[in-house]
Amino acid sequence: MSEHPRFEQPGTAVPGPALLFCPADRPERFEKALARADGVILDLEDAVSAEAKATARGHLIDAQLDPDRVVVRVNPTGGADFDADMATLSQTDFRTIMVAKASSAKQIRRIDPRFAVIALCETAAGVAAADKLAGLDNVIALMWGAEDLVASLGGTSSRKRGGGYRDVARYARARVLVAAGAAGKAAIDAVHLDIDDERGLRREARDAAASGFAGTACIHPSQVPVVREAYRPDPATLAWARGVLEAAQGEGGVFRHQGVMIDEPVLRHARAVLQRSD
Repeated sequence: MSEHPRFEQPGTAVPGPALLFCPADRPERFEKALARADGVILDLEDAVSAEAKATARGHLIDAQLDPDRVVVRVNPTGGADFDADMATLSQTDFRTIMVAKASSAKQIRRIDPRFAVIALCETAAGVAAADKLAGLDNVIALMWGAEDLVASLGGTSSRKRGGGYRDVARYARARVLVAAGAAGKAAIDAVHLDIDDERGLRREARDAAASGFAGTACIHPSQVPVVREAYRPDPATLAWARGVLEAAQGEGGVFRHQGVMIDEPVLRHARAVLQRSD
């Protein structure tokens, strides 16, 4: 089995569960980032200043990385930077892109069909259009972002003083996850900006895994093992899943197992646990 799994179901193929952002203008970090995570997101957008974008594109052309484990975050559609990004990527083997501030299904649909798209819903318009974006044939996954979302609403912070998300961020997170799931696509959880808050990251990553996210984006290598551990079922949960599925072999429909009624939704939960354990 691959050391670096990919979340796969009909229409999706996303490396995970830990995807690590890396600025595209820092080529000396490319291989290190890919070695530490399940997938790397080479960022041509916010992590790269305007004057460094052309140089960053040149680094992508020169990069010798496994394209199956690389996602390139491109600039928003409709601008010169996006056009330059796509022209550059056409000269590489990288074929999975993350479109920043995605909101227009019409524009996403027009992207060169050679590229698989992860639509990043990080504005009010993007979250509102999540279901339309997820329904596009060239979109393989959705991701959401908290800080740009709140900024697009005129807010100042996505989190409360205690560290938890504000209601608007929780709504956006749930909406993107449900939209992706309804379309049979993967969903990627947002980054945890407080690098030193390992406890908070672990709590959110465990919730993401239990809720159905395929992976969580990371902004620092130290976050990768925390995310991986959070997505990996603990021994007791894994034993429960195996036991339930073994018991189901001799049963039909609803049945009782260890004092609990088991039906098809519970069996799907058990299958998801085994998939995560892989």
